[in-house]
Amino acid sequence: MALVKSTQKNQLNTDLYFSTPVWTIEIPEWVDHVNKVCDKYIKEAYERDKPKMDERKKWLGRDYWKKAKDHGWSYHSGPIQADPDLKEFWDYVGQTSWNCMDSQGFKLDDYTMFFTECWVQEFSKNGGGHHNSHIHWDNHISGFYYLKCSEYTSFPVFHDPRPGAMMTKLPQKNKSDVTLATEAVHYKPKPGTLVLAPAYLVHEYSMDPGLEPFRFIHFNVQAVRNMIIEGVKNL
Repeated sequence: MALVKSTQKNQLNTDLYFSTPVWTIEIPEWVDHVNKVCDKYIKEAYERDKPKMDERKKWLGRDYWKKAKDHGWSYHSGPIQADPDLKEFWDYVGQTSWNCMDSQGFKLDDYTMFFTECWVQEFSKNGGGHHNSHIHWDNHISGFYYLKCSEYTSFPVFHDPRPGAMMTKLPQKNKSDVTLATEAVHYKPKPGTLVLAPAYLVHEYSMDPGLEPFRFIHFNVQAVRNMIIEGVKNL
């Protein structure tokens, strides 16, 4: 039996719960310095991956190598959070991550924020760079600081993290509108854009066309119990 629309004029209240925040701020004044520091790490990544490119070249053969080269590749550095030339940057990001957790209502008195992972990466200049949907386990905040990007480069896409909601999704009226039915949102960053989000938020990077350089720092932060820190110190 079909439901009959109510003719009552009583107001229907809407309360939103369990929402997921994404925080952004523009800090373009750091881009030149951070880029310069990161140049050496990207150079090391290119040199480290050269044997892999040689293997690809051998496998593809000369003709296909001329067409593909390092298409689809992403050059990742090793850990960079200990670089003293980036101390001001990391101090700010660490404190901001703490502020973001605090603003959600979490009690952090007995916790200290630590960077568990941090690296700079650059997508291939021949295009095709991307990352499939993923999360970073055992962390509380994931974030990005964009160093080289434009409206013609890749961009981050965030997905609805609620399994139950994804299982019961209905068609959206208009996918270009951000509504309560939206299943994914994306940001178009500029050099200097800092983005932070809960680490449980599934994210990916769209396919980069290889028209302009795309470089960014990716980091993950974990809140660790102080009693664990003190225990480790006493070992």
